[in-house]
Amino acid sequence: MNVAVLGAGTMGHGIAQVAAMAGHDVTLRDVDADIVSEGLDAVESNLEGGVEREKVTPDERDATLDRLSGTTDLEEAVAAADLVVEAVPEDVDLKQTVLSEAEDVAPADAVLASNTSSLPVTELASALQRPAQFVGLHFFNPVHIMTLVEVVVAEQTSEETLSFAREFVEDVDKTVVEVQDSPGFASSRLGVSLGVEAMRMVEEGVASPRDVDASMELGYNHPMGPIELGDVVGLDVRLDILEHLREELGERFRPPQVLKRKVRAGKLGKKTGEGFYVWEDGEIVGTSGDLGATDGEAARDGGGEQE
Repeated sequence: MNVAVLGAGTMGHGIAQVAAMAGHDVTLRDVDADIVSEGLDAVESNLEGGVEREKVTPDERDATLDRLSGTTDLEEAVAAADLVVEAVPEDVDLKQTVLSEAEDVAPADAVLASNTSSLPVTELASALQRPAQFVGLHFFNPVHIMTLVEVVVAEQTSEETLSFAREFVEDVDKTVVEVQDSPGFASSRLGVSLGVEAMRMVEEGVASPRDVDASMELGYNHPMGPIELGDVVGLDVRLDILEHLREELGERFRPPQVLKRKVRAGKLGKKTGEGFYVWEDGEIVGTSGDLGATDGEAARDGGGEQE
């Protein structure tokens, strides 16, 4: 199978890696040549790490890299694609534009998919000429390690497309969870619910980020606590999802002030070196000193309809 992945960031290059490891010919595309190069380098680094840990053989590494190429040319990326996976930033207009442009130059029978973590796939499908060939494929970060993929069914998705999507996910050695299109799907809705309450607890001084995380890691066997997970995913991503869910589902998804303040300050988590934790070389080295809400912020956050 020929697979095109549009967007070479963290999720895009991860999807490209697992597809290539499963034996598919993969083209990774981004509008910036440097981002494409960084994405391909990240795949090679992941594979080298797998070789060092004896999870990947040198032959598997080499074969995967041989099946993977990069480009900035959209038509080149999708011209022979059986599957096109969009993995650009979480913006409806941007995603619709990228998907529509890809549909125009992809084969007529190609399946198009979005890796969106929370945006309505039915709305994304509405921009397409062949919406029945569209489906959501929500992979999880880091893609080469996490085993779950949400297959999100838009109102327009055909049974044939759904079957194709399920077979692809199983072929790349992931586990399918099938969900109907609904705000936040299953995973994002549940995940941010836990994450936002953890942030509120930190903001209110109930417990430190480390203790909140430890309570879930040790008490509920979570591999990573909700505060650390927010830093890893990106606090800007968390805020975008919460604002979308608040609009769709109500005030229980109101973003806490501490999250808004950090995003405004550019403290987005691991990728910027500071969020709720301080990060160096991908590791936590301390806790941010900017955590609690001011009295005014706490009042506004608890004020219901004032914002």
